[in-house]
Amino acid sequence: MKIEQIYTGCLFQASYFIESNGESAVIDPLRESDIYLDKVKKTKSKLKYIFETHFHADFVSGHLTLSKLSGAPIIFGPKAKTNFQSIIAKDLQEFKVGDITIKVLHTPGHTIESTTYLLIDSEGRNHCIFTGDTLFLGDVGRPDLAQKNSDYTPEMQAGMLFDSIQAKISILPDDVVVYPAHGAGSACGKNMMKETFDLLGNQKKINYALNGSCTRSEFIKILTTDLLEAPSYFPQNVLMNKNGYEDLDDLLNSNKALSVNDFMALMYSKNTIVLDTRSSLDFSNGHIPNSYFIGLNGSFAPWVGEILKDTSTNILLIADEGKEKEAITRLSRVGFDNCLGYLDGGFLSWKNSGNKIEIINNISPLDFTNIKDEVFTLDVRKKSETSLSSLESSIKIPLSILESKIDHLDTNDNIYIHCAGGYRSMIAASILKRNGFNQIVDINKGFSGIQKCLINS
Repeated sequence: MKIEQIYTGCLFQASYFIESNGESAVIDPLRESDIYLDKVKKTKSKLKYIFETHFHADFVSGHLTLSKLSGAPIIFGPKAKTNFQSIIAKDLQEFKVGDITIKVLHTPGHTIESTTYLLIDSEGRNHCIFTGDTLFLGDVGRPDLAQKNSDYTPEMQAGMLFDSIQAKISILPDDVVVYPAHGAGSACGKNMMKETFDLLGNQKKINYALNGSCTRSEFIKILTTDLLEAPSYFPQNVLMNKNGYEDLDDLLNSNKALSVNDFMALMYSKNTIVLDTRSSLDFSNGHIPNSYFIGLNGSFAPWVGEILKDTSTNILLIADEGKEKEAITRLSRVGFDNCLGYLDGGFLSWKNSGNKIEIINNISPLDFTNIKDEVFTLDVRKKSETSLSSLESSIKIPLSILESKIDHLDTNDNIYIHCAGGYRSMIAASILKRNGFNQIVDINKGFSGIQKCLINS
């Protein structure tokens, strides 16, 4: 028996490849099917099933393309309704994969169809559970990500989740391994651990959903208090996972290099934006006016969803040479399939054509600390970060809501921006630039750099 976790740091997401005696299965696949088909080939196995724990909101799963290429059926848990051919399993139904058995445990709460898959080994022992977004390490899934037209309130779903965990998961042996769908950083939960798997016995000690530290009503209150608004692209991803989507290979093949003139001709089309995916430093040194910056060297896909919001947005891409395919692939993971093409030769071709460029001014942490009490400082970190430590005089607006709070700022102010390390602050700078803020300065190395200077001063 072989169990392999495929963890994608950009999405904080885990999919799983399982092989036993010449047969294999995949759980919660990414949109890039080659990852799994290569493993099928390497293990000389037949892909028998594709299991989905639920309709994912934070990414577009690869079940449809993988099924088409492999012939393996797609399996969802009870209550799921798809607009494509799939097997809707019954609670406690079992599926054989080689010498092992995968048992369906319907665990509604995060969503109505949410399902945990229990793997029973060849000796009949409960070996591990693939919990999807039902149970995370240290936390549980949010109860508010169901479709807007759901008949269930977050409070009702939180109650279901408590019941599911107590009835289906807490009763399993302590030596069962927990394999969740997400780790720390995902918007699908609040306080996940950085580890990506653990023993159930340990979770019974430290996870409030399992250790008896709260009653059902207290659990519901914990889950439904201080919930951040779900990213607006989540429901669009759910619909794609339910209804279908274009194959990634077709998206990659349809995208093309655009000349500067063709790029410019498309720039001013309705619902079209320029997305610059280079490094923060490159963007600050020169970029196309009115472009968004979201660099490939960070949590690219989730920030694309958070900032651009609407998956129907038409995207013109600026990327480093050789990174165009990666950018389009990572856009597709969160359902942003409308990439019109990329600038041939990248930003350099724009610059060499004599077109207007803009820059973002920078300041070192040391120079900033010398003037910090005299300037307007904008902190774009999350509330959970600023509550731990921040500059007392700074204005705090999380990046995810910055554009909606833009009227709280004055375009005439000199604004010094920082996040934790410099990635998010450059995204913020690009947003402010697009909205007429021209006197902005990015603080290099962010709050971590500022803290070091203050400690050493």
